[in-house]
Amino acid sequence: MEISLTTPALLFPAISLLLLAYTNRFLTIAGLIRNLYKQYKAAPNQNIKAQITNLKKRVSLIKNMQLFGIVSLLLCVVSMFALYESWIDIGSVIFGISLVLLMISLVLSIIEIQISVKALNIQISDMESGHRAAEDTKNQFVN
Repeated sequence: MEISLTTPALLFPAISLLLLAYTNRFLTIAGLIRNLYKQYKAAPNQNIKAQITNLKKRVSLIKNMQLFGIVSLLLCVVSMFALYESWIDIGSVIFGISLVLLMISLVLSIIEIQISVKALNIQISDMESGHRAAEDTKNQFVN
């Protein structure tokens, strides 16, 4: 199967939007880490330290997501150049590699989202258990 010059170009908008989303995630997490770090310095707390460790893991995943996405985009450009030069076989192989790297980036994104959701669920359950404990204490004083 032969691909045309426009085939790799179809990925440009998708990869660009993905990289923008990854950058937004990175900036949000960086802000959270800075705030938690300030809180930890003011009043050291194991819970804050655990949150920072979790966020550090997520930052590492996002870095790798960005890396694979950027290399995928770069290989799309190289593939387009090869196709432009009528090096169809080389261009096709390079485009295939760029697709694999994009898939790796997306799998890392899924892993990062799962870690994020797990952390949020822990926080919510902690908040709910604290809320139940406060209600139980309140009910003891009323009765």
